[in-house]
Amino acid sequence: MDVLWASYGHEVTGRDVAEALPAYAYTTIATVLNRLSRKGAVRRHVEGRTARFSAIGTEVDRAAAAMREALEDSGDRDAALGRFVRTITPDEAATLRAALEHRPRRRTARGSRPRGA
Repeated sequence: MDVLWASYGHEVTGRDVAEALPAYAYTTIATVLNRLSRKGAVRRHVEGRTARFSAIGTEVDRAAAAMREALEDSGDRDAALGRFVRTITPDEAATLRAALEHRPRRRTARGSRPRGA
C-alpha cells in the first residue's frame, strides 16, 4: 500500500510495484494487489493485458478508518475514547480539539444534539 499511497491519484502496474519492492516476487505482488482490489482497498483498471492499480483513499483515510473500526469493536466507546485521550500528547490533543470545534454538528429528528456529540 505504501507504493500506491506514494502514487496517490495515479495508476501503477504490478510491475511498477514489484520494482519498488525488489524483495518480493512479481507473482506475490500481483496476488496481493488483486486481493486488495477484491477487498475494496485498491481500484483495478485493465487495459488489454495490463492491470493498473490505484489506492482508494490516502494513508490518512485508512488510518482514520482503522481508528473508527477499533472504536466500534471496543465494546465500550466511552472507555476506549477516554483511554485513548489519556495517551496522546498535548499537541495531539490540541489538534483533536481543533478538529472537534470545526466539525459540523449533527442533529437528531427533534433538533437536539445526539448523545456524545
